[in-house]
Amino acid sequence: MKFTVSSSALLNLLQATGKVISNKNTLPILDYFLFELQQGVLRITASDLETTLTGTLPIENIEQEGIIAIPAKRVLDTLREFPEQPLTIEANDSTWEVNINWKSGKLVIPGTSGLSYPKPAELDDTEAVTVEMNPEKLLTGIEKSIFATADDEMRPVMNGVYLDLSPQAVIFVATDAHKLVRNILAMETGIEASFILPKKPSNLLKGILPREEEPIRLQFDKKNVVFTLSKYTLICRLIEGTYPNYNAVIPNNNPNKVTIDRAEFMHSIKRVAVSSNPSTNLIKLDIDNNLLKLTAQDIDYSVSAEESIACSYEGDPIVIGFKSTFLTEILANLETEQIVIELADSTRAGVFRPVDDEQEGQDILMLLMPMIINV
Repeated sequence: MKFTVSSSALLNLLQATGKVISNKNTLPILDYFLFELQQGVLRITASDLETTLTGTLPIENIEQEGIIAIPAKRVLDTLREFPEQPLTIEANDSTWEVNINWKSGKLVIPGTSGLSYPKPAELDDTEAVTVEMNPEKLLTGIEKSIFATADDEMRPVMNGVYLDLSPQAVIFVATDAHKLVRNILAMETGIEASFILPKKPSNLLKGILPREEEPIRLQFDKKNVVFTLSKYTLICRLIEGTYPNYNAVIPNNNPNKVTIDRAEFMHSIKRVAVSSNPSTNLIKLDIDNNLLKLTAQDIDYSVSAEESIACSYEGDPIVIGFKSTFLTEILANLETEQIVIELADSTRAGVFRPVDDEQEGQDILMLLMPMIINV
């Protein structure tokens, strides 16, 4: 293998695919990038066995095609120090030695045979479903929900983003039993199906989707999903199991409604939460007469804080407690000027909605369970 490539273009591709590589790989070969040069295209693959990401880069100056595995950390650490310039990469097919040459120097590193690199999972053709998605909506669905996923070994189905597909919409759901996001995005799919996308590939998609303009092709069966983008292909194992009935936990009868400025509310929470107990992060909301009073205290250190902000309130006076860190996460992901908080009483979940959805064809709500207030 021998070719010449732009240092910055190669680095960008390696950094994107390299996010797949785990710090604790079970196979030594997974600490390597797989380089495949064929028909004018360089394909670079990284994998942790559960998730495989392949990126492509067109190459004009090719002297010899081939396949080789190159140590990921060493090549990444070296390329980060280069200014933009052409690099000539040559790999010996018998010794697997890799030479990277530039105008003022060279690097020699040991590679290994690419033939031993694990093959990605293949879909069952008899069960596979294919659908196209708008990249912007797919990105929105993941971005707005991934923060609510769990890290629970006992309930693995809650450790990913649930995609519930219907003919006219895709519903993105995530929950950790304390907070829940349900985002309904209008999308023509023509099918009814669902799957649970793990957190790692969800984060990988967050990194590569912003540059996509053409529709994304999804193919999935009961065990795996393949995302085909213009320059990348992501293959990952799905989380198997039955996702909880998310609609059943969303309260419908919420007579108390608070309309409030999102940014002002979020900054007030952050100021008051500094004085909350670090183990609970409890912040108390006392709502009445178009005024929302926030209170937090840490009895152990005799610290307390309170702040009042104006709001529009319909309903009976109510006092309810929430975890401040969860509250700020929800407010940060709603991104509209005004939000509505729907409450039933101090023991039932609060429902947070944007007053005007920031994206047409979107119906999003976020739910947060209250905390017990010790009076």
